[in-house]
This record gives sequence, structure tokens and C-alpha cells, in this order.
Amino acid sequence: MAWVWLLVAGVLEVVWALALKQSNGFTRWVPNVVMAAGLFASFWFLSLAFKEIPMGTAYAVWTGIGAAGIAILGMVLYGEPISLARIGFLVMVLIGIAGLKLAA
Repeated sequence: MAWVWLLVAGVLEVVWALALKQSNGFTRWVPNVVMAAGLFASFWFLSLAFKEIPMGTAYAVWTGIGAAGIAILGMVLYGEPISLARIGFLVMVLIGIAGLKLAA
């Protein structure tokens, strides 16, 4: 279950980061609440994953899921630049996450 908790934590990291963007500098109430709840829940699930997965591996996977997820959604939802280089480096992040899972 630890890997499931880690995946949930990573997805929630994407949720709170998106809500942070939507909060417009903490000026909008609903995105602020979503961000705070997502942040708390993300850390909680990460702490559950730490019980069984080595801390370095879990943290790297968690941040990788968040970074890749936000980069992809930034391109899709916010019109951030899309280039072969960005996509290639995102693929490398995802390969790194898979490698850490396999090596754990």
C-alpha cells in the first residue's frame, strides 16, 4: 500500500500547486482552502509512504510526480511553452521515477 499512498501524495501535490496558482497570490478564498487541504493531505500520505519506502526514494518520487504533473498541466491548461526539449526532460523525470520504484 505504501506505493499507493505515495502516488496519492504525488497527485495531491499537483492539486495543491494548481490551487496555489488559482489563489492569485492568496487573494481567492476557495483556492486557498483547496490548497491548504491538498497540502496537508499530500504530506499526510507522504508520511504514510515513509513507513515502508526509504525516505530518499519516496521524497524523490513524490517531488517527481509533482514536478512532472505541474509541468504537463501548465502546458495543457495555462499555455506554457511546449518544446521537444521540455517533453524529453519530462520523460527523463518519469523514467527516473520508474527507476527509483524498481530499485526500491
